[in-house]
Amino acid sequence: MRESGILMHITSLPGRYGVGTMGKQAHRFVDFLQAAGQRFWQILPLNPTGYGDSPYQSCSAYAGNHYLIDLELLVEEGLLQEEELQGIFWGEREDKVDFGLLYQNRLKVLRLAYDRFRDQAALDAFCGKNWTWLADFALFMALKDHFQGLPWYAWEDGAKFRQPETIAKLQTELADLIRFYCFVQYLFDKQWNALRAYAHSKNVRLIGDVPIYVPYDSVEVWCEPRCFQLDEALAPTAVAGCPPDAFSEDGQLWGNPLYRWDAMQEDGYSWWLRRLAAAGTRYDVVRLDHFRGFEAYWSVPAQDETARNGHWVKGPGMDLIRAVKENLPGLNMIAEDLGFLTQEVLDLRDNSGFPGMKVLEFAFDSRDPSDYLPHNYPVNSVCYIGTHDNMTLCQWLETASAETRAYATEYMGLNEQEGPVWGVVRTAMSSVSKLCILQMQDLLELGGEARMNFPGTMTGANWTWRAKAGFTDGLASRLYQITKRYGRLADYENSPKNGE
Repeated sequence: MRESGILMHITSLPGRYGVGTMGKQAHRFVDFLQAAGQRFWQILPLNPTGYGDSPYQSCSAYAGNHYLIDLELLVEEGLLQEEELQGIFWGEREDKVDFGLLYQNRLKVLRLAYDRFRDQAALDAFCGKNWTWLADFALFMALKDHFQGLPWYAWEDGAKFRQPETIAKLQTELADLIRFYCFVQYLFDKQWNALRAYAHSKNVRLIGDVPIYVPYDSVEVWCEPRCFQLDEALAPTAVAGCPPDAFSEDGQLWGNPLYRWDAMQEDGYSWWLRRLAAAGTRYDVVRLDHFRGFEAYWSVPAQDETARNGHWVKGPGMDLIRAVKENLPGLNMIAEDLGFLTQEVLDLRDNSGFPGMKVLEFAFDSRDPSDYLPHNYPVNSVCYIGTHDNMTLCQWLETASAETRAYATEYMGLNEQEGPVWGVVRTAMSSVSKLCILQMQDLLELGGEARMNFPGTMTGANWTWRAKAGFTDGLASRLYQITKRYGRLADYENSPKNGE
């Protein structure tokens, strides 16, 4: 079955109060997707944003980002009052997220909702269902507040090393704060489930993203240090990154602690199975980030300031993939197989059966044969024009070299009558890839101001783009027609129904 969808993170939706949320604008976007004949909505990780405001650097692999909780829905439920929201400054620009203001204000507002909340039975039921991860997360967040925001490895030893007497004492002292963080996750879960059910009722499925690594300052590293390459003082001995390439002569130093794959293997990779099982209950399809890191990963000495001195170390390979497929047979996955690809990585992807990613913007850098040219695509692949880490299409067309632009124009038959952007959209949609995902920025024909992320940088522009408007009936109709032309209108009978 040939299908298509749109990539846009929830934070990028328009709306009031500083950031896109899971409220009415998200439901309207689902309506747009249905009208445009799209069967997938791909989003970035839903976990709390961390260092650099990145959704790929989250303190929890399970928790939802409280910034995405819609405040207007809480007003309708009587948990907030409109005037309480009007008195807060949420930012100067409708087209950018101000994460600093969200950090200052969002939890304060949710605390007001917590004080008015009365359905303790519903909260108890949620806690009981999710306690395997929620207990540690809520305690972690409460301790963060208790220790003035310090990372867990800077806490007093009793808390840092999770000494039972200390933890029991702090759980008693911080009981109300722990309950509050449980409540926040309850709200997130309630709104997400409602949005997902609505999407399913419109025959739209959700593609979610699972980052390969978790940050050092995360509840997972604090709770399960045996799974990570740490010394006796719980400091990393090596960290993650990627080698020098055309984007960065020093490589990219991500800084995440690396996994102890030998320890994970001992219990059948239960850490990963739990994580992916949770993702499978939240999303319809899981995009597995940095897939090549499962074949071999770039290990950088923890004290280094760049990734230049790293080296490749073998990962778990098919041993992990077999465990996933045997224990989670219903999990639909996409392998993010971008970056430095060796034959071993390609073999791992092919042996896994997961579709890989093909990015059109990578296809025209030279006249050399490229696996990213559509005539080389396998059916079992996902075609993108660009991802959240790439230039927008308009930006790419404007900044490409004359040689690259000429090659792309010739290959894709770009012309002024159709418009170059829609010529590239046509090329992507006509590819043999079973799934085609388009960025919303490209459909809106936006330039560099709308780029979502520039890898390896810490600019204030990353992750901040928001759409002010543009989800028009005219755009939906044009996208529907091109989706129909290339046979990507999915069969409604085989689409998920409400609540599935």
